[in-house]
Formats: sequence, structure tokens, C-alpha cells
Amino acid sequence: MEQFQVQLFDFLTKSLVVVSVMVIGYLVVKILTKFIRKLLLKTRLDQTAASFIVSVTKVLLYFIVAVTALGTIGVNIASLITALGAAALTAGLALQECLSNVVSGLVILINKPFVAGDILELQGITGKVECIKIFSTTIHTLDNKLVTIPNSNLTKNNIVNCTMVDKRRVDLKYSISYDSDITKVKGLLYSLIATNNKVMTDPEPKVYVGEHLDSGIQIIVMLWVNPDDYYDVYYFMQEKVKLIFDKNNVTIPYPHIVVKNDE
Repeated sequence: MEQFQVQLFDFLTKSLVVVSVMVIGYLVVKILTKFIRKLLLKTRLDQTAASFIVSVTKVLLYFIVAVTALGTIGVNIASLITALGAAALTAGLALQECLSNVVSGLVILINKPFVAGDILELQGITGKVECIKIFSTTIHTLDNKLVTIPNSNLTKNNIVNCTMVDKRRVDLKYSISYDSDITKVKGLLYSLIATNNKVMTDPEPKVYVGEHLDSGIQIIVMLWVNPDDYYDVYYFMQEKVKLIFDKNNVTIPYPHIVVKNDE
């Protein structure tokens, strides 16, 4: 009985030490990462890189806390690290996707195809980059959703950065009937474009005749805008073109289906 009490006391003591070290370590890591984040924000390092560095640092510090906690109760740290190294090698083979995400995160951080705040188009998703972490990147979509994408998907697939350049072209296509006056239609479009001050005058807006379709003539409109104004101008044109065509009796052709009754 006495031996059991001694063992129980020893177990509780070691457990208390481990818990204490873990709690203190957690608080220290929290304070250190907060300090590192503030320090990085004061430098010229962009927010994307700062967030990534903080994420990696946090993982490393938590690992150190865990090893330290085990060391306080007599666990052989050298043997433990060796065992963990072997386990990490084995786990690495099984967790290739996770490692791929980490490496991809580093590639994104170094090459900077995008940074926090950029608007991306990828895999049918359009939104602003919120943050880049060790394993994934968070996108805030235009319809107010948060999408988490593994970093490896961002390096393996094509992505469109809509804000890295200082201007973006809005490409629009409209169809008019063969009976419509092309010169008149082009004049109407140029007049409409001139009413929107978000459309750049340099480069100049362009209106061209495109393809000769089965049901009509294709009109192509090319406008240059600031990246943030892209969708405002796009939807402005889509609405106003229909209204101005209706007002000026410009016919927009549409497919007709003729049903014959042989009886």
C-alpha cells in the first residue's frame, strides 16, 4: 500500500510538472508570437510573409515546449529526438500531401505570385487573399465566403492575379442583327462608355466588329479599368447596353426554333 502511494505521488508530481510546463510554455509562445508579429509588421515585409513566418515559428515553439516538458520528468531527449526523426521520416512518406503544402507555401512566399489583399481567380473561385499559412491559403470571395485552399493546389494549377497590375481590361461581346447599322451601334457604345468615369481614356476604349454569326453580327468592346473597378464597369455595361439598344431600336438576335407539323 505504501509503495502504491509513493508511485501515485510520483505520478501526480510528474503530471503536475508536465502540465505546468505546458501551460507556461503555451503562454510564453503566445506572447512571443504576438511580439514577433508586431516586430515583423514594423518592417517592410509584406503581411503575407509575416503571417507565414509567424505560423512556422509557432509550430516550432510548441514543439520545443513539448520536448522541454518531457525532459523535465526524465525522458531521454536525445533518444526521443532520434525516435521522432525516424517517425517523421516514416510519417513524411505517408503525409506527402501535407509536406507538399508546406513546400508550396514557401514557394508562394518566395516567388510572390500573389500576396494578402490580391484578388485571384482560380478553379471557379474569385476573391481576395486573406492570409497564407503553412498548409493553406484563405480566400475571401466576393459573395462573402471564406474558402480554404491547400497551398499545393495554388502552385499546381493556373491562377489569375487580378490586382498585381495597375489596370485590367474588360472584354465584352454583343450581338446585333444583320439589319442593324453598325456605325450607329458603335457610336451608341462609345457614347455610353464616355458616361462612366471609371473607364480609362488611356488606353482608349475600343469597339470592333467581331465574327459574322449565324443569327447576327458580333460586336466586341474592350475597356481598360482599375482592377478594383472591374465588376462595377462590367455590370454597368451589361445593363446599360440593353437599355440603349432598346431605346434606339437595335435588335439583339436570339435563336429561333421552328416546329413543323407534317400532318
